[in-house]
Amino acid sequence: MKTIKTTQELAAFCEAARAHDYVTIDTEFLRERTYYSKLCLIQLAMPGEDDDTAVLVDPIDGDLSLDPLYDLFRDPTVVKVFHAARQDLEIFYVDAKVFPEPLFDTQVAAMVCGFGEQVGYETLVRKIARENLDKSSRFTDWSRRPLSDAQKTYALADVTHLRKIYEFLAAELKKKGREQWVAEELKLLTNPETYESRPSEAWQRVKTRTNSGKFLAIVRELARFREAYAQSRNIPRSRVFKDDALVELASTKPRSMNDLGKSRLLLREARKGEIADGILAAIEVGVSCPPEDLPRLPKTREKLQVNPALADLLRVLLKAKTESSGVAPKLIASAADLDALAAGQRDVQALHGWRREVFGADAERLCDGKIALAAKGQNIRIVELD
Repeated sequence: MKTIKTTQELAAFCEAARAHDYVTIDTEFLRERTYYSKLCLIQLAMPGEDDDTAVLVDPIDGDLSLDPLYDLFRDPTVVKVFHAARQDLEIFYVDAKVFPEPLFDTQVAAMVCGFGEQVGYETLVRKIARENLDKSSRFTDWSRRPLSDAQKTYALADVTHLRKIYEFLAAELKKKGREQWVAEELKLLTNPETYESRPSEAWQRVKTRTNSGKFLAIVRELARFREAYAQSRNIPRSRVFKDDALVELASTKPRSMNDLGKSRLLLREARKGEIADGILAAIEVGVSCPPEDLPRLPKTREKLQVNPALADLLRVLLKAKTESSGVAPKLIASAADLDALAAGQRDVQALHGWRREVFGADAERLCDGKIALAAKGQNIRIVELD
C-alpha cells in the first residue's frame, strides 16, 4: 500500500491518472472539535488492479501541497467519482474554492437506478462488487499517526470497490437514458451556495415552538453571533452554546452578566468574556429590531391550505411512478413538495427537469382535474378525463 507524502509523488500519480477516463476519490476527516472539517486522509484509485493504481495521500504526516490534485479536479477529460460526495466536496471548496469537474456521485446514481433512498456504500459493494467490507476500522481517529495496515486497507477499500460500482452504474444510466438526470442532481453539489454558511441565515436551522417575530428576532441575532464566533475560531457551534440554551436566552432575554448567571442551560464558559458580551449585544439588537425587519418563518403545512384528499392522491401517484421507474421516491418529491402541490403551489422542484418527465407532468394534471387514478389488481393506472 503506497502512501503519498510529497507534492512530487502526488503530481506523478495525478499525471498518470490523466491517462484514464476516471479516478475514484474519498476522504477521511474529523469534525467533532472544529467548525470546518479537518482533512486527515485522501484515497485515490485509477482503473486497474496493480498495487500502484490505488494510493493514500497523507496531508498530516506528509509535507505536500494539494495543488496537483486540484489541477486534476479541473481536467475535463477525467471523471472524478465519489460516493455521497457532499462532505468531501465541502472540504475541497473551503480549502481551495475548487470543485471536481466532471463529477459522478455513485449514491445519486444508485438512487436513480433503483437501489433505494440514500443507499450506503457498503450496500453497493455487496450488491455490485460482490464483496464484503471490513468494518473493524470504522470508528478510527484518522488524525492519529501512524496508521496501521488494517486502517490503510480499510481506507483504500473506499476507492478500490468504487471502481466496479462506478462502471456498473455508468453503464446502467446510459442504458436507461438517465445520464442527464444525474447531471441535473449534481449541479447542486457543485454550486458554491451549497457550502456557504452565512451567519445571517443561521437562525433558520434553530427549531422553535413559536413564530413570534419579536422572539425570532432575538433568535436570529443570537444565532448570527454564534455562527460568526464559531467560524472565526474554527470551533463547533455547540462549543459556543447549544440550541436549547439559545432558545432559553431568547425567552428570558438576559440584559446583564448577573442575568446570564441564572441561565439553566448556558455553558459555564459562555457566562463570561467574549461570548457573554456577544450574547448580551445580540439580545439588545434583537429586542430593538424594528417591526419591518422582524424575521418570518416559511409557511407550514397548516398555513398552506393543503387539500388532504389531493395530497393522498399525489402520494399514490408518486408510489406508482417510483415503482414503474425504479427511482427512489424522496429523490423525485418530498412530503413537503406533495403538500405544496396539494395547496395549489407550482414553484415546486418536482415539476421541473427530469422529475417532470417521471412524475411532475402527471402530478400537475392530477391537481388540475385532467386525470384520475384507478386501481387494477396490484397496479395503479391513470385515467384520462374529458
